[in-house]
Amino acid sequence: MTNPNVGRRGSLLASAAVGLLLLAGCSAGNTEISDGGSAAQSASPPSQSPGAAAPSATAAGTSPAETDEQLPAVLPESDPVSLAIPAIGVQTQLLSLGLRENKSLEVPPDGPGAPASWYDGSPTPGERGPAVLLGHVNAVGGGPGVFANLRSLTPGTPLTIQRADGSTATFTVDRAAAYSKNTFPTLEVYGNTSAAELRLITCDGYDPATGLFNDNYVIYATLQT
Repeated sequence: MTNPNVGRRGSLLASAAVGLLLLAGCSAGNTEISDGGSAAQSASPPSQSPGAAAPSATAAGTSPAETDEQLPAVLPESDPVSLAIPAIGVQTQLLSLGLRENKSLEVPPDGPGAPASWYDGSPTPGERGPAVLLGHVNAVGGGPGVFANLRSLTPGTPLTIQRADGSTATFTVDRAAAYSKNTFPTLEVYGNTSAAELRLITCDGYDPATGLFNDNYVIYATLQT
C-alpha cells in the first residue's frame, strides 16, 4: 500500500522525513532495505511538500538561482515496465510496489525468477530525482535472485528501462557501495538530485552464523538518454 503522504514525483528525502521504514527478512530471500533509522526521522524535508505535483528546482547540488533550463534534461513521468542489464544477463519485468500501513516497503515475490520492483513513491525512472528499484539477491529454496550479480557492475556499464509511454531510459552506472543496515546513509541514497538518477538496491553481507544479510548493496546510475 502506498503511503498517501508520499508523492510519486516527490523526492525520497520527503519520504525519509516522514519516517520511511522498510521490511526485514533477507534470510528467507526477502529484500531488506534500510532507511538509516534515526537519520530518517531527523531529515529535513525539501522545499517541495510531500505529494506535490512537480519536483523541487532546488534539489541537492543546485542553487536557488538555478532555473529548470540550467538543470540536466530529464524525461516526463512514465511508469517503468522492464529493466535490462546486458552485462550481467538481467532482463526483468518491473512490479510497481508501495508502502504498507506501517510504512514498510512492499517487497517483490521471493521465488526463483521473481522480478525486480520499482518503489512507486519515488520518481519514475527518467524523471528528476532518484528512482528506486529493489530486487532480491537470492531466492527462497536457494539459487540467485534477480539482483544477485550487482557487484559485477562497474562504472560506465549501461542499463535500460522500458517505460509505459513507449520510451526507453538509458542509464550508466556511476558507482556502487555497500552499507550496513545499522548505519544506512539515508540522505545519500534517497536525497534530492538535480539529474534523473537510479538506485538499484539489494541485500549484501550474508552472515552464515545467523542466516541474515547485514548490509545493503546500492548501485548509483545517471540518465544518459
